[in-house]
Amino acid sequence: MDTTTDTRTQVPPRHGVSRQVALSVSGMTCAACVARIERVLSKRPGVIRASVNLTAERADITFDPDRIALPDLVEAIEGTGFGAVPLEGAAAPAEERSADEARRTLITLAIAAVLTGPMVMDMFLALAASAVRVPGWVQLLLATPVQFWAGARFYKGAWHALRGGGANMDVLIALGTSAAYGFSAWQVFAGHHGGHTYFEAAALVITLVIAGKYLEARARRATNRAVEALVALRPETARVLREDGREEVIPAERVRKGFILLVRPGERIPADGVVREGRAAVDEAMVTGEAMPQERGPESHVTGGTVNLDGFLKVEATAVGAEAVLGRMIAMVGHAQATKPRIQRLADTVAGYFAFFVTGVAIVAFVGWYLATGSVEAAILPAVAVLVVACPCALGLATPAVLAVALGAGARHGILIRDAEALEKAYAVKAVVFDKTGTLTEDRPELTDVVPLEGEADSLIALAASVQRVSSHPIARALLDEAKNRGLAPMEVADFRAVSGRGVTGAVDGRALAMGNRALMEEVGADVFAHLDHAAGLESQGKAVVWMARDSQIIGLFAVADRVRASAAGAVAELKRLGVEAVMLTGDAPAAARAVAGRIGIEHVLAQAKPEDKIAEIERRQTEGQVVAMVGDGVNDGPALARADLGIAMGGGTDVAVQAAGVSLIRDDPALVPAVIDLARASRRKIVQNLGWAFGFNLVMIPLAALGHLPPVLAAVSMTVSSLAVVSNALMLQNWRGRASRS
Repeated sequence: MDTTTDTRTQVPPRHGVSRQVALSVSGMTCAACVARIERVLSKRPGVIRASVNLTAERADITFDPDRIALPDLVEAIEGTGFGAVPLEGAAAPAEERSADEARRTLITLAIAAVLTGPMVMDMFLALAASAVRVPGWVQLLLATPVQFWAGARFYKGAWHALRGGGANMDVLIALGTSAAYGFSAWQVFAGHHGGHTYFEAAALVITLVIAGKYLEARARRATNRAVEALVALRPETARVLREDGREEVIPAERVRKGFILLVRPGERIPADGVVREGRAAVDEAMVTGEAMPQERGPESHVTGGTVNLDGFLKVEATAVGAEAVLGRMIAMVGHAQATKPRIQRLADTVAGYFAFFVTGVAIVAFVGWYLATGSVEAAILPAVAVLVVACPCALGLATPAVLAVALGAGARHGILIRDAEALEKAYAVKAVVFDKTGTLTEDRPELTDVVPLEGEADSLIALAASVQRVSSHPIARALLDEAKNRGLAPMEVADFRAVSGRGVTGAVDGRALAMGNRALMEEVGADVFAHLDHAAGLESQGKAVVWMARDSQIIGLFAVADRVRASAAGAVAELKRLGVEAVMLTGDAPAAARAVAGRIGIEHVLAQAKPEDKIAEIERRQTEGQVVAMVGDGVNDGPALARADLGIAMGGGTDVAVQAAGVSLIRDDPALVPAVIDLARASRRKIVQNLGWAFGFNLVMIPLAALGHLPPVLAAVSMTVSSLAVVSNALMLQNWRGRASRS
């Protein structure tokens, strides 16, 4: 999976303009390969950053196009012995290549296993002191194709590594098995028929390593299924309605903004768009994480990749390709997999020098045993075991395997993480600062109180809906929603007039009605003083008061307030359980802010906050040593999102908010905020476990091998198990079900 070495910075671009490209890289086997490619790229003039991902087999490069061209980047990678082609945002080519490679590896493994079988049988016959043995020259014939055909990949990889000035796992395997094979061949050609040969050790090591590579590749492919699943959501074709009324089926990638798309039941919607005609239930689970189908009708927004379940929709495309929600998700997950947190950089640095260190240990072991015993045979086996057991693969996979699975799990729950650094910061968050409107509350008010001063509540609501029915004000929508919920039909209104900044007036059943603030009541001659206590009581709860007068007499009061999101209180409670403080910053009046905070359990509130006030509060907490996350959705939240250690943009957020944030939430659900932190902490635990295992394994096994307590065959098994253990531990994150994300 990722094995990125963050970035190496060269001379800045002369014109301040940089370009980013993703290349599909083939032939990498371990972390040392990644380190070498990044080292070579970083030395090229014009390369600003280079980040290589082992599992995804990709390199993300930022460069100055005035100083270096794309073909030069490809040439640089190919010069290190690896293949490189532009990825062009598609995951399929790498996946197809990976599948072909897996098939070839399986065939090689099968042939190597058949050839190795008789040599292994001879080993058991020797242990049983049997008189029946496989002759040495037969073992030589069997071992030679295993060594130089099946094992050719190790020689090729070792040659490229050494030619590039580095060393990797292939160097270790090639050295170790060549030593065992060469010593055994010498025994046969020299006629030392009484001496023991180690053809079975060399052949079995190669066979086991190939088997491990096959299993490891299959396991690592499982960590990339997040991107594969997202790519699979893209339909191959789209049904387009032309201007002359013709229907035409075209490849989905040819859809452009403004196209009218026809979507029938059971079909995937080809692009983001707005429904112009029709109504249907749409399954959005794979994109938003919302399990229940959503009703979509005229003027509703729909997302490309979602499924029309039961109706016919005519959709106008508004975003396609990389600009669409699905395209952004694929790009974000792919980019995030190509980065790595600081904790992995140490492991990568170690992996880069690991092969040289191990080779030195093997030489010391060989010399030490030879001096102690005077026997080449006694000295060569510990040296071979050291070379075989010590592999940097576990180190290289420790973090990237976890990141791939974590990013996929997050995407399935509606959490898009921009890069590994964002995940690392989320792990350490101690305070979450929320914007109020659009984040903890919905971006529309709801009717909370009706105070009839004349008649009943239903009659007042019916009158209110009548006079507000043609108004576009958010409060009018709240009143109309309440009337609809109560089954009250609005009446005809005459002489409607919207009074800017004050309210509306009209006539119902020939009687004059006015709805609005105190200024409007005074304008129509209504006496508000007798009812100020009622109004003050509602306003003290952070609610906005709307007055209603009929024929200049006050007949009722209405109170509206922000609609608190259903999951807000649960999200705050979950943050407290995680030991994270929740804070609310808002530009609203103190009473309104305190009312919302009280309903959802937030104790720390800063009201009437301007954008600069939000930044100042974040900086104050940072100076106190807190790692601060900011959650927002609006343009005015952009600076605060950028200033916080971790910015989290809500699903309905503006482009400014999304661009400034390290994490984007697909849906407007505050419960996803603690889920981000919970996922980050679960990922951190897995990374620490994997790195601990990888370092600990080598710390124990290398000395055992050097001291002669670990035969080469067992060394090969141990090395394979080590790498598989790391990947398997990472795959357990697939079972992550963040409590908060389900609330």
